[in-house]
Amino acid sequence: MNTIAERIYDYLKAFPPFSFLNRDQLFTISQAVDVIYLEKDNYLFEIGTLVENHFYVVREGAIGLFRATNHLADQCDEGDIFGLRALLRKGNYQLSAKAIEESIVYSISSELLETYITSNKAASQFLMTSFVANNSVKKIEDDEFIETLNRATEYTYLQTIDYSKNPVTCTPNTSVRVAAKIMTEKRVGSIVIIENENPIGIITDKDLRTKIATGEHSIDTTVFTIMSSPVITYPETITVAEAQIAMLKNKITHLCITKDGTNTSNLTGILSEHDIIVLRENNASSLVKEIKRSDAVEQLKDIRKRTETLLAKYLAQDIPIDFVSKLVAAINDAITQRIIEFALAKMDTKPPVKFAWLAIGSQGREEQLLMTDQDNALVFEDVATDLYEATKSYFLKLSEMINKSLEMVGFELCPAQMMSNNPKWCNSVSEWSQQFSRWISMPDQDNLMLCTIFFDYAQVYGDATLVQQLSEHIFKSIEAYDIFLTYLGRNALQNPPPLSFFRQFLVEDDGAHKDEFDIKARAMMPLVDAARLLILSHNIKSINNTLERYEKLAELEPQNKDTYLFCMEAYKNLLRFRTHHGLANGNSGRFIDLAALTKRERLRLKRSFKAIKEIQELIKVRFKLSQLL
Repeated sequence: MNTIAERIYDYLKAFPPFSFLNRDQLFTISQAVDVIYLEKDNYLFEIGTLVENHFYVVREGAIGLFRATNHLADQCDEGDIFGLRALLRKGNYQLSAKAIEESIVYSISSELLETYITSNKAASQFLMTSFVANNSVKKIEDDEFIETLNRATEYTYLQTIDYSKNPVTCTPNTSVRVAAKIMTEKRVGSIVIIENENPIGIITDKDLRTKIATGEHSIDTTVFTIMSSPVITYPETITVAEAQIAMLKNKITHLCITKDGTNTSNLTGILSEHDIIVLRENNASSLVKEIKRSDAVEQLKDIRKRTETLLAKYLAQDIPIDFVSKLVAAINDAITQRIIEFALAKMDTKPPVKFAWLAIGSQGREEQLLMTDQDNALVFEDVATDLYEATKSYFLKLSEMINKSLEMVGFELCPAQMMSNNPKWCNSVSEWSQQFSRWISMPDQDNLMLCTIFFDYAQVYGDATLVQQLSEHIFKSIEAYDIFLTYLGRNALQNPPPLSFFRQFLVEDDGAHKDEFDIKARAMMPLVDAARLLILSHNIKSINNTLERYEKLAELEPQNKDTYLFCMEAYKNLLRFRTHHGLANGNSGRFIDLAALTKRERLRLKRSFKAIKEIQELIKVRFKLSQLL
């Protein structure tokens, strides 16, 4: 092997899908790679030009993929693959590839792709995962957010796919002219030729172009003459992954779905590449990409609505609720970050000092699955006394714009004004520290309530060191006033298991939700409050999520592991139940009409309440609260 090929080999082996190939396979590819040098602003290919028989890997520099409007659709950095979708689709390029900086690109032929990559199961699956997600294929990084999105892609990749249940068909003796008319009338790009209800062939728009329009066959010939046969068939349970791989390997754009997956059973549907593209455009990864590329709040509103559709789909597929909640939290954070960028751009000047935007409450815990009201706060760097008023005014004005935009997206304004546009919740580091000290040293009912809200915070945007300073201050204050945890413990017992003496659900006595069950206040918050209290007692700063708190507690206290795992399962059950209920009724899912529940649902809820009883008994003993109650 020559030196250049050796260097290419050493480089590619660090990146999937090449890392899945064996030594000989990758050597062969490395020897055949063309190395392309591009100066800044040089084009590799442009929109409308014929797709080359290659795909590309960025070796050095950065390649931008631009739309016709010259809008940057994606940026490919070192190790990223691009041009693959166009290679598989054929035709003309729909994006232009231009060097954003001086770049070196490896060009790899489609023959090498088919011979060594798509034939390798692991490499092919990795490629398809990225393909479905429309992600650039990057070197794997240890980043929680990327991991969440990658997991979302994996779930998308493994889910079954919706396909047309009413395929357009004709018999073998039908003329091409008649078949073309049927396709036009039905507005479809393919027609399946059937015999005894079994698929024996298919004609697509491409066949009409290449076989009829070219004069190769008469338009009055039978469809049997020009059809592609045999058809590729799959059962009704086909997954996105299977569909993508099948289309890639067979170089086709349509799959026939049959009763048993063979071509000797009845046709039940047709699956096209378009169906997969539609699915791809509505997965979590593509939504986050869309958020980053958005130009207006109206676009974000549409994306957040589609998130609810995605949420319903994930719940229907029984995907773990802890994963789903993290995914939605990631989307919510991305929307908030984009809104903050919009707001900053509208301000007359840049921020006078460093600041951080905090999500508090359920979003701070990454548990805000549905569109509930917003809870947030802002912290800014300490400034000299003479600069304070101007600095605070700046951030209040910024917060006002952000809160209004979040409302436009669908996050209602908080009725209790727990938002950063409230001067009480837009403070310097010192002010927040003093506030936390006061709440901790004077734990009356109001201050304890504020602690339960503001102790669950997460930095969404801005300077992380400011948030770190706050966390350190809170834990120092608790350490200096350790009886605070006892008060917090007593507060955590304010909501006992929501069953009456006769084991009936406790419901609202009056108000708009009279006789309804408040699943948030009566069932979920007791578990949230308990987890917060216990994790604080272990001086753990970095975990806000309720399920992760119980998981950590199970690790720290093996003697109570069963109780904590029980609480985890109960909380997952309640979270899923509330989300289902909210989606079904188009609301927050907080208040539940018990008459609408099945007996099984009631029993499942009651079982969750046992976890509340167990964890509250543990708290009573741990903090010696029996005599105080």
